[in-house]
Amino acid sequence: MSSDISYTTEEISKLLKISKLTVYDLIKKGELPSYRVGKQMRVDAADLEAYKQRAKGALAADRPSVDLTPTFSPASFPSGSRSIVITGQDISLDILARHMEQQAPGIRPLRSYISSMDSLISLYRGESDIASTHLLDGDTGAYNLPYIRKLLVGSSYLVVNLLTRSAGFFVQSGNPLQLQHWSDLAKPGLRLVNREKGAGARVLLDEQLRLHHIKPGNVKGYQHVQTNHLSIAAKIASGEADVGIGTEKAAALVERVDFIPLIQEQYDLVMLKTPDNLAWIESLKEIVRSPAFKQELHALAGYDLTLTGQVLLET
Repeated sequence: MSSDISYTTEEISKLLKISKLTVYDLIKKGELPSYRVGKQMRVDAADLEAYKQRAKGALAADRPSVDLTPTFSPASFPSGSRSIVITGQDISLDILARHMEQQAPGIRPLRSYISSMDSLISLYRGESDIASTHLLDGDTGAYNLPYIRKLLVGSSYLVVNLLTRSAGFFVQSGNPLQLQHWSDLAKPGLRLVNREKGAGARVLLDEQLRLHHIKPGNVKGYQHVQTNHLSIAAKIASGEADVGIGTEKAAALVERVDFIPLIQEQYDLVMLKTPDNLAWIESLKEIVRSPAFKQELHALAGYDLTLTGQVLLET
């Protein structure tokens, strides 16, 4: 039944042939009623059809129609406000969005829950404004900057640290298989649950497998993919897998899952330094460095804020 059908923002983007940024703006303005299923925003088919009929009616009555052309000009939004798309999955980004909405005049922050690599690609394509990323380069041991330099070559950009967090193994309570090191992923019969391509945890795993000369095809469950840390932890807790890669904070939210810390990963923000962006970038830096923002992150535990707000690279 059509009443049971719903669409993701990406599906609506393809159906209406508009950018996801425009879809977020329609949702934010209340023109497309939406709701969340987990971390995913969805729109019912009936509400989408009602929006399309309203748009057609506006055209038929010779009234100004809804502009479906994506733009970054502040003048295109009501009261001079501007939508800022923040990509990434960590809860710290939701807190950042709320602080920006409260403290940055004329800014309307929107959240897109995509992977680290997809975040950088969306920034490169002009589909987002703030990309969050935690991508390890195994050869140098550095996070993020090697990837950013290669992808954003020729662009003027700013990289600011948001936080540092612990990443490692999710294992069943008591760690029955005694998994302690990356090399343990070579144990025969070990059942892995993996993240999707482009996720920071997937890149971390792939780099460690490469460095430890473990062929992905020899790891059972390498193709068993989940799209967030909590889903990985849930598979471990249910006994469907023995190990997965994720963050300490996510492991703490799921019963019957222990966390084995293996690495401290940098979680950074990347922004393009265009003339239209410079004003809100300054506001963002002030917010990230503010005692109020840091205090809220401290209350969540599991975050190292030593580098928070520090400019790691500016071109």
